[in-house]
Amino acid sequence: MDVILIPGFWLDASSWQRVTPLIEEAGHTVHALTLPGLESRDAERAGIGLRTHIDAVVAAVDALPGPVVLVGHSGGGAIAHGVADARPDRIGRVVYVDAGPLAHGDSINDELPIVDGEIPLPPWELFGDEDLVDLDETLRAEFRARAIPEPAAVATDGIELSDERRYDVPVTVIACEFPSAMLTEWIAGEVPFTRELAKVKRVDYVDLPTGHWPQFTKPVQLGQAIAAAISE
Repeated sequence: MDVILIPGFWLDASSWQRVTPLIEEAGHTVHALTLPGLESRDAERAGIGLRTHIDAVVAAVDALPGPVVLVGHSGGGAIAHGVADARPDRIGRVVYVDAGPLAHGDSINDELPIVDGEIPLPPWELFGDEDLVDLDETLRAEFRARAIPEPAAVATDGIELSDERRYDVPVTVIACEFPSAMLTEWIAGEVPFTRELAKVKRVDYVDLPTGHWPQFTKPVQLGQAIAAAISE
């Protein structure tokens, strides 16, 4: 199976480097993406929005011959959902890594601090304690050294969705910051940010307790969880 890995904010394809071998050992072909504007700190980010990133992943799907599994971490989950909407007949499964699908019109995060049209990795103090579980000082330093500013409009644009066949695409949610039991409680309670996930016809949950960046804090376990999800 072809597997496309979509990084979250501030990260490029190399952020998956400790996860990829576990997926490949399970017999899959991995395509880790670097999204437009994230090629380097000096890359041009003007004019890049959420649709730009969705279209880049759609192009990667179109370049492959068969069904594709999308894996989206954090903000990359919203991008994966946009691709499932654009190509519902090509996506075999979406795996959300500490992420979930956005509903039409919602943005990924319009509260992150914008500096000159882009979003640098904020100070750690701006994140919740649950985000930073297992992200020790060494990992924080490595993350900050590799972090690339995110194009602001990727975070603030409302997602545009149009094909309800996206709800037919099977989903796996790898729950890290909050346990899956809490997610299902939120869905049952009709918490607004779960309204799109509630419409998906098949959702499987996997608990991987750690912070928001399991590709750094629990890469082996994450790779195993992704490989297991693909085989379902």
